[in-house]
Amino acid sequence: MACWLCGRPTGKTIVWHHPIPKSRGGRDVVPMHSICQQTLITNFTNSELQRHGMVVAGLLENPNIRKFVDWVANKDPDFTATIVKKQR
Repeated sequence: MACWLCGRPTGKTIVWHHPIPKSRGGRDVVPMHSICQQTLITNFTNSELQRHGMVVAGLLENPNIRKFVDWVANKDPDFTATIVKKQR
């Protein structure tokens, strides 16, 4: 199974993420690494995630997300790190 955001194989821990937040009516879930989900929720508001919907390509156009995905590409599937919260 591959992570919805980075495309790497998932490891022992799989997070089932709602691309459209539940608070915005989202029902579908996708498999993700916890570090990938943390990166998304620190870089986007629920409204922004709702606008992107199920299309990951739009998220990857964000420079922070693109940089993260490129950085994490060669990491072990179970790799984890602390994601610093973005200042809003």
